[in-house]
Amino acid sequence: MYKKTTLPSGLRVLTETMPAVRSATIGVWADVGSSLEPREERGISHLVEHMLFKGTQRRSAREIAETMDGVGGNLNAFTDKESTCYYAKVIDRHVPLALDVLADMFLHSTFDPVELSKEQKVVLEEIKMYEDSPDELIHDLFLQTMWSGSNLGDPTIGFADTVTAIVPDDLRAHMAKHYAPNSVIVAAAGNVEHDAFVELVAECFSNFQGTSEAFTPDAPSTTPSTLVRQKDSEQAYVVLGSRGLSARSERRYALSVLDTILGGGMSSRLFQEIREKRGLVYTVYSFQAAYRAAGLFGIYAGTSPENVQPCIDVIAEQLSALRRVRVSDAELHLAKEHIKGNLTLALESTSSRMMRLGRNEFIFGYQQTPEEIEARIDAVTAPELTELANDLFSEDQLGLCILGPVDASTIELNRDAA
Repeated sequence: MYKKTTLPSGLRVLTETMPAVRSATIGVWADVGSSLEPREERGISHLVEHMLFKGTQRRSAREIAETMDGVGGNLNAFTDKESTCYYAKVIDRHVPLALDVLADMFLHSTFDPVELSKEQKVVLEEIKMYEDSPDELIHDLFLQTMWSGSNLGDPTIGFADTVTAIVPDDLRAHMAKHYAPNSVIVAAAGNVEHDAFVELVAECFSNFQGTSEAFTPDAPSTTPSTLVRQKDSEQAYVVLGSRGLSARSERRYALSVLDTILGGGMSSRLFQEIREKRGLVYTVYSFQAAYRAAGLFGIYAGTSPENVQPCIDVIAEQLSALRRVRVSDAELHLAKEHIKGNLTLALESTSSRMMRLGRNEFIFGYQQTPEEIEARIDAVTAPELTELANDLFSEDQLGLCILGPVDASTIELNRDAA
């Protein structure tokens, strides 16, 4: 069901046809994110994303919004460390209109100085919003701590001083350098026919020319340490973690299983030990931050300040147990079925499938079928998990970040237990 065509310009067009649905999700991807930005322009990729909604030579910002609202469509975008995506979800008969709007934004945005000034204020409010969202801010602090001084470590949204210093010519230069046919993908999933969609893309992007430099992924060394930041809040927010794996690592399937066993659901070890048995948290989970040449693995918990140390102790004990004791066959089977079930459920969404198309093309250069992924998950063995846990969770690789009303002198990461 996957099809790919490369236009003469170098622009790649990917589709996945889902004939049983009446919708389609279209994404225009650029192979650039915050990890490619010079530090003095931190946040420019995200600001470009915002500005593409603020008016083109053909449409005002209001007209862009009204065009999509008028057909019941959803228009949105996101910027991450390594890519930027502009996407629309519409009923299948409105695919040509949605693609026209996306192409218009992508190719003909005006970057009006007045609009830029307003949007910089919007981004500053977004930065403040993150500062007031400790459960999100703690993840940024974890990346900054574990990848200190690196592009991957800094927040994608940027900093107030770097965002406000950007002018329209900076935005145009950024796009000219990174937005070119060889670094852009147009992907669609849903009730679309590949050849017809390719024709639409060729028409909408007929004037899209040029080349950009090949993406060089950032590969920072981990800098594990302990950070405690004071914040007046009812809860304390904790992330304890280590070096992880890159998104291209052959061991990523084993890490997904390990992640699931440790903190991937209600039956996971952390959920059972910290929430169900001890009642210390409402939320606890493990996660991966995986990029093309580097990765981190972390465990998040939100708890009362007096429960921070007990939570850290239990997490350290669970990491130690994974290093010392072989995972049982029953627990291994449960984790594999959990992963495969989530994968299958995600495939029912046109948006999820479009996201998979874009990410797989940038990361791997090809599309992995669900059957291939399931086979790799099924092939994971318990000894692999023990070996991986010992590689990643050794005491010298653990970092700890805490945000909240916590006295740093009372906190200890028992590395012997870990």
